Amino acid sequence: MRTERVTIEGAAFLTTLHLAGPVGLLALHGSVEGGTAELAREVAARTGATLLTFTQPTGPPRHIPSTRMSPCAPLTAFLTHTTLTVSLHGHNRRSAPRTIYVGGSHRPAARILATALADSPFTPVTALSDIPHLLRGLHPDNPVNRTRDGGVQLELPVRARTTHPVRTDPEVPPAPVVNAITVGVRVIMERLSAVAEPDEL
Repeated sequence: MRTERVTIEGAAFLTTLHLAGPVGLLALHGSVEGGTAELAREVAARTGATLLTFTQPTGPPRHIPSTRMSPCAPLTAFLTHTTLTVSLHGHNRRSAPRTIYVGGSHRPAARILATALADSPFTPVTALSDIPHLLRGLHPDNPVNRTRDGGVQLELPVRARTTHPVRTDPEVPPAPVVNAITVGVRVIMERLSAVAEPDEL
């Protein structure tokens, strides 16, 4: 596992990269969207997936949109090594406190994760028309879509990514969500290894 400091648009980030399996867990906004880095780390450890997290250890955290996260060395290594990405984000939609939006360009993999999340206390939404435009994760410059087979963007409400209503360090993701995403990632990995063309998932 490697840690490296990078600067993007004047903001200092600490990245943690562990190259492992062909599916990658990515948390671009670990300090802003609390619990996403910890959730990615736990799922990667359980599944043998590749891991990359970005946190901002000093100063007030800044949210840089995913499409502007420049290709720093850790992100380039991650995108080169993995074939499919599961990118974890947080949303604060007051009208959807128990909704997990399942976006990204790889819709078959999105459906696999949604099926696994259906057993959690949260409701997964996969229909792109029902996902707010800014949360769909479909832009080609979004890192979730820049691996060979694209990926899945999970937009998680606060209580799906931390068990603490008040921010703590480190955050503790809720076990049912960790378990569900772990199951989904394992299924995706099995399908990727079983078929010649990943798009047949």
